[in-house]
Amino acid sequence: MTGDPAHRLHVVSGKGGTGKTTIAAALACALATRGRRVLLCEVEGRHGIAELFGRPALQGAEEPRLVRTPAGGVVHGLAIDAEDALLEYLATFYRLGMAGRALDRFGVIDFATSIAPGLRDVLLTGKVYEAVRRREKGRRDAYDVVVLDAPPTGRLTRFLNVHEAVSGLARMGPIRKQADSIMAMLRSERTAVHLVTLLEDMPVTETCEAAAELGPTGIAVGTVIANRVTPSPLSSEQLVRARDGELPLDLPMLSDADRTALVAEFGGEASRILAERDCRARLDGLGRPVAELAREPLGIDQTTIWSMARSLADQLPEEVAQ
Repeated sequence: MTGDPAHRLHVVSGKGGTGKTTIAAALACALATRGRRVLLCEVEGRHGIAELFGRPALQGAEEPRLVRTPAGGVVHGLAIDAEDALLEYLATFYRLGMAGRALDRFGVIDFATSIAPGLRDVLLTGKVYEAVRRREKGRRDAYDVVVLDAPPTGRLTRFLNVHEAVSGLARMGPIRKQADSIMAMLRSERTAVHLVTLLEDMPVTETCEAAAELGPTGIAVGTVIANRVTPSPLSSEQLVRARDGELPLDLPMLSDADRTALVAEFGGEASRILAERDCRARLDGLGRPVAELAREPLGIDQTTIWSMARSLADQLPEEVAQ
């Protein structure tokens, strides 16, 4: 068995289209080292996790094994549904087992979570809290690490800041107590919030805004993960010259037409890489660790996920703690 991980809960978020679900899966695999059990959760109902691992859609409260990793750990999956969580909540705190299911048949459960989106977020994060707490309670189905594929950065702070979510719902009682417990976990050293971005203007801007919004909540940003980065051995100075029409290699055998075409193509690529490096400098300004994952030209499959997991393990050694 490996040593304890640096964090028990890893929250992964990012602007839509940045690959946050893939990164969450790769991070779960990176954390699943020798003998370590990891639970990978999703809350958006898109069944993206199961699809990545070629598994049937996750259903109900089951937590099936998704994969055994090359590092000797195991990743399980859980799709958290707000309506199911509310039924469980009613059964636990108000003894409304059969009555709760009757309410569900009449559509009351869906109505309640629709008119009170704050309640929905408390229920979803509450299930994550319960999964993290299992190890402390010594349960057989406990996990060493929980990874949450969270909502996009545009609504991340609202999703995690459950104190604000319940402020208009409950000032005392079980709901408020649950919110207090969740916030204590999210603000603790056990939790890391990782923001996934592309090295493009809009995703980087949204990442910076999300980091700023999380600040007042007391929930700390862990690592910023730049996805689909274009690798290049050239210095910025060389790229500037290429952008301005200078080829880094002397190729006398080229015709004038071929040389012109190559200069244009290479100049465009150099401009894009320089823009990525400018975006990277903005991320460095956040004062948080930044990890990079290279662009995968052949798309995402399980082999790619293993590769991404190894890269994350190399760049986040304190998290993986092998």
